[in-house]
Amino acid sequence: MLRGLSAYFCVQFTYHTTMTKLSVNVNKIATLRNARGADFPNVIKVAQDLERFGAQGITIHPRPDERHIRYQDARDLKKSVTTEFNIEGNPIQKFIDLVLETKPEQVTLVPDAVDAITSNAGWDTITHRSFLQEVIAEFKANGIRTSIFVDPVIKMVEGAKETGTDRIELYTEDFAKGYALGNEAAVKPYIDVALIAQELQLGLNAGHDLSLSNIEFFAHSIPDLLEVSIGHALVAESLYLGFEEVIKQYLKKLS
Repeated sequence: MLRGLSAYFCVQFTYHTTMTKLSVNVNKIATLRNARGADFPNVIKVAQDLERFGAQGITIHPRPDERHIRYQDARDLKKSVTTEFNIEGNPIQKFIDLVLETKPEQVTLVPDAVDAITSNAGWDTITHRSFLQEVIAEFKANGIRTSIFVDPVIKMVEGAKETGTDRIELYTEDFAKGYALGNEAAVKPYIDVALIAQELQLGLNAGHDLSLSNIEFFAHSIPDLLEVSIGHALVAESLYLGFEEVIKQYLKKLS
């Protein structure tokens, strides 16, 4: 099985012609800051340092209770980020208003419940097609590139095309869990939907539970992967190695 799977991956590698960009999610920096009620570490300074170390984008995921990233952080980061600014979140009206105010380069729509600890599923792009079409049209009319969070399910990727989105972001938790157990085949559903995305001319991003231990295998298995968004693992790894070294290692593995 592994021999056949390895041959399958080799075929897919011939498709991988895109340099995958690294966008760093700074939510955990805000969590650490908020724990003491002051402004240390400063989210803006950390984002600037991450860019200086080589990060090619900054991602935030504000939630309605502002328990980590605050809405004001989005406004402040928009003024200082010099790479690509990506704002993720559930498109409730408060979030929509924030995105239209700050106009990031990219908005990523995620179907989070209000009380979700972290993202845990992609959109049902069939059930919510009309809603997504309406929201996406508004963002695109304002010059903001759109992406929507989806599971590695072909019909959901096909449904995403009908929403008018520019890109999809593959929810990679299942891959990360399987790969950690030694199951390389856990990447196959992601390869399959990536090929469908190619056919549909949908740009492809990915995120959730990607780390230094699995990013190289994933990125080099997926055709035309444009961007990965990594936060929790990267911050945790930086506790041991430092941000500059961790960014360097990610860029090397993505190259």
